[in-house]
Amino acid sequence: MDQKNVNLFLAHLEFQKAYSQATVRAYATDLEEFEDFLQGLTLSISHLENVQKKHIQKYLTYLFQQKLAKSSMARKMSCLRSFFRFMLQKKIIHENPTAGIANPKQEIHHPTMLNVDQVVSMLDEEIEDDFSYRDKALLELLYGSGLRISEALALNLQDFHEQRNTIKVFGKGGKERIVPLSDTSKKALIDWIEKRETVATNLQELALFIGKRGKRLNRREANRIIEIYRKKVGIATSVSPHDLRHSFATHLLEGGADLRSVQELLGHSKIATTQRYTHLDMDMLLKVYDKAHPFAKNEDKK
Repeated sequence: MDQKNVNLFLAHLEFQKAYSQATVRAYATDLEEFEDFLQGLTLSISHLENVQKKHIQKYLTYLFQQKLAKSSMARKMSCLRSFFRFMLQKKIIHENPTAGIANPKQEIHHPTMLNVDQVVSMLDEEIEDDFSYRDKALLELLYGSGLRISEALALNLQDFHEQRNTIKVFGKGGKERIVPLSDTSKKALIDWIEKRETVATNLQELALFIGKRGKRLNRREANRIIEIYRKKVGIATSVSPHDLRHSFATHLLEGGADLRSVQELLGHSKIATTQRYTHLDMDMLLKVYDKAHPFAKNEDKK
């Protein structure tokens, strides 16, 4: 296996896309497993020019035969899409063999929260036209900063503070808050604003997110964008803007963030709202309590 291209790709994920160490390690493992499969076909990542769409389809069939969870299959396919797209950008290959191959539909019933792999798959979909930069920036804000869809659509160009890595948001009741941006959200916004200058038909429009007619993007169009992306990555049932906001909050808490900080990020006036808003069982809430409260009986504090 040619580690040069793989290492280049993994470095791109870590330093330019700002993926977590856990996600980078998972992608590295996925590529090792894909290499093992290719070798069974007398192919290799060392010779990517020989890998064709039919081989990717065979790999997907192989994953089904292994009876993996569909979420795991989706992540592995997301990894391959990102890898081959990156190789295409670097002109190491001339065709992307993963193009047009969808993820297996996820076994999710009435989802109210996405797992991390599903979110990564949506955010990592390829750019198809100038407005795809808008879509990417919108999705990044809904998940990366947990904005309400109304807050995202109300943003104006001047609300983005590039130097401070923040965006000014007007929440319910006109309450203003400053929200931090992830590195990927900031890059997505910069890319979209650059493209926006070339597609804007109404130079007087101040909205950050505009539709193809040049006016402020509306909620119906935003819902349609999310539906397009969830279908592309094979999520079985509808995903709403609020589902991305829910996922943002829950993933933060599962990662160790305290409830009060998440409350501030979400713009909730009452912490009880944040608790109801997230998908935490009592065990998780007790862990948050034990870790943060000065009177909690936490062995680590002794």
